[in-house]
Amino acid sequence: MRILLIGASGTIGSAVRKELEARHEVISAGRNGADVKVDITSTDSIEAMYQTVGKVDAVISATGSTYFGSLLKLTPENNDISIQGKLKGQINLVLLGLNHVHDQGSFTLTTGIIMDDPIVGGASSAMAGGAIRAFVKAAAIEMPRGIRINNVSPTVLEEAMQTYGDYFPGYEPVPASRVAQAYRKSVEGAQTGQTFTVY
Repeated sequence: MRILLIGASGTIGSAVRKELEARHEVISAGRNGADVKVDITSTDSIEAMYQTVGKVDAVISATGSTYFGSLLKLTPENNDISIQGKLKGQINLVLLGLNHVHDQGSFTLTTGIIMDDPIVGGASSAMAGGAIRAFVKAAAIEMPRGIRINNVSPTVLEEAMQTYGDYFPGYEPVPASRVAQAYRKSVEGAQTGQTFTVY
């Protein structure tokens, strides 16, 4: 398969690329250090990416900026980081990418465990993840040409504990390589409209 991986240089994206590139052609996209440059908060940038890459069999989004911080300090401007990046950015990858994915292809988006198991400071990120999950479930019944759509909801990663560990007291982290298996399941499997939770 020919797979477009957005966010390939991140912790999850790097693990997904390592998992898939032995069997598939993986084209990386991101803001820096990728085959194709893209800013998913810009529809013009997303459209340019798809024009550059051409037709693919699968699109994976392992990206999307989000805001972490106390609800009492959550302003509309801070919340907009999650809305523009994690939520609208990922959904626009689908809306603008439908004509660039082959029949029977797939989209895989990224959500996160805190939409089901909240943490202090995670309201904005949880909101975006929950909205993406709802979009995936609803969009699955309308996807054209046999195209599938799923999302992966990982818990905190072992590799990210130094940065995010304080937000996740009592959570058992998982390695990014294990999370990558859920993306493989979404791309190579047959399910659609699903949330693949990894914890």
